[in-house]
Order: sequence, then structure tokens, then C-alpha cells
Amino acid sequence: MKTYTRREATKSMACFALGATFSPSLASLWDGKMTMRKIPSSGQLLPIVGLGTWQSFDAGNDGPKRAQLSEVLLKMKAKGGQLIDSSPMYGSSEKVVGDLTSKLGIQDSFFYATKVWTSGKQLGIDQMAQSMGKMKRNKMDLIQIHNLVDWRTHIKTLRTMKENGKIKYWGITHYTDSSHKTLAGIIQDEKPDFAQFNYSINQRNAEKSLLGIARDQGTAVIINRPYDGGSLFRKTSGKPVPEWCGEMGIHSWGQYFLKYILSHEAVNCAIPGTSKPKHVVDNMMAGHGRFPSDKERKKMLDHLRSL
Repeated sequence: MKTYTRREATKSMACFALGATFSPSLASLWDGKMTMRKIPSSGQLLPIVGLGTWQSFDAGNDGPKRAQLSEVLLKMKAKGGQLIDSSPMYGSSEKVVGDLTSKLGIQDSFFYATKVWTSGKQLGIDQMAQSMGKMKRNKMDLIQIHNLVDWRTHIKTLRTMKENGKIKYWGITHYTDSSHKTLAGIIQDEKPDFAQFNYSINQRNAEKSLLGIARDQGTAVIINRPYDGGSLFRKTSGKPVPEWCGEMGIHSWGQYFLKYILSHEAVNCAIPGTSKPKHVVDNMMAGHGRFPSDKERKKMLDHLRSL
């Protein structure tokens, strides 16, 4: 079997489904489309791989960078991705997303998520209005409380915005293991539509209880840092993807890492960030085909530990 890197994976996507077996218990029978999972609070289906914009979409008015990001968005759409996650913290990312999707005429093809990242009721209201303007949305799909900043204040505002039809969903976020206990408590007490947090094959603290609590409380889960800040690629650099990964439709390390976390039933969407068209295709294809069984997940974890 050929060893695939992220750079090479996009050349072989057409062959990806050949010889694969599919598990209806983990994913619907594969029809060439990305797997979707239901948002518990509404039943709406959401594709299982999305796009993070931290750093990658902070392009300002740079023409060449914007052209490249336009290609990222077009390829994401073509492969079935929908969720784009941003924040006022991410520099010009919100505006770049809004400008490019509008210019390309695909602004209604995505599920838009951003965050409130300030303290105080009115400052939060003002910031959210600015974010919606930058992303060119009259109604935002999802607004989340970024890293739990002044979360008690913003929950009240977000609930009112949802009742008034300004947003469809509200949620909470963080990116560290140390936040998981607090996130779990808020999920149990406040029942947010979404919770976003860190989880990867290398950082599995969320498996202990947080993922199960979110599932049991009917809170959809978005996964950030699926590549553990890039450390997973550094660990596997120059090493071949195991031949047996072909049985799961895995042809790159990026797909290896994503399919591990996507195989958890509580995960609704993972949001790897990238500014490179070839990488967004590789990422999106991790949401196609079947996902690893429990036995295969253990095999994947054992192999990574052996490197």
C-alpha cells in the first residue's frame, strides 16, 4: 500500500470507497456524501466535519490569501462540509468569511458559528451584533460563549436572542482539559444546544465523562484541537499510515486522527482549521465512509503509542 501524506491524499480520493466495509451502527450506508448527525435539541442534520478559522482565516485584505481561502470554501462545500466556526478573537476571520462566502454566492450553503468574547451584557450584545454584520448574517446559526467568559451573563442574552429568532442555537466553549468539569456542570444545569471543547486521539480526557454527559443531556458536541495543536503530525512525520487503515477508508494521518474522534457517537462535528485547499479536501473526506469500531479505535491508539 502506498504511504499517503496530507499532500498526497487528495490525489487518491476517488479510490477511497473501494473495498471498504460499512457499519450501519456507526454511520448510515455510504452514498458518497458526508455523514451527518442530528443536533439533539432540534433534530437538524449537521455534516460531521467543519472548518475552524483561528489564524487560518485572519487574512485581512490580502488578495492572494483571500483567493486561496475562496478555494478552501469552495472545496469544503463540494465535499459536503457546512459548519464554519469563528470568533471576534480571531482577528479579521469573521469578516473574511462573510466577504468571501458572499462574493462567491455561496453564503447560504454553510452553518455559521461564532462566539461572544467579552464581559458585560451590553458589550456582549454589541459584539454579537458586530459579528453578525461581519459575517453578513441576519440570523446566526450558532453563537457560543468563548472560553466561558462571563458565561452567566451571556447565557441570559443568548436565550433571549434565540426566543426572538436572532440565533438558532447557543452554546459554550473551551479548549483545555482543566475546563471539562466546569463545562460538564453547565451542560447539566443550563442545557446548551452546543458545547465545543478539545478532544483528540492524543488528548482523551473528554472520554472520561464529558462526552457522555453531553450525549445524555442532549447537547451537541463540536470538537476543537482535533490534531492536538499540530503535535500529532509532528509525531507521525515521515512515518507511513498503516496498511490496515485502508479498510476504514483512511489514506492520511489527518484522516486517521479525525476518524478516531468522529467515531465517538457523542461527537456531532470536528472543526480542523486550515488555509490550504488540499488539506480541507483531506479533512472533509474523513467524514465520508465508515468509522472505526471500538476494536479498531483501540488498534489505532495502540499503533500511535508504538511510534
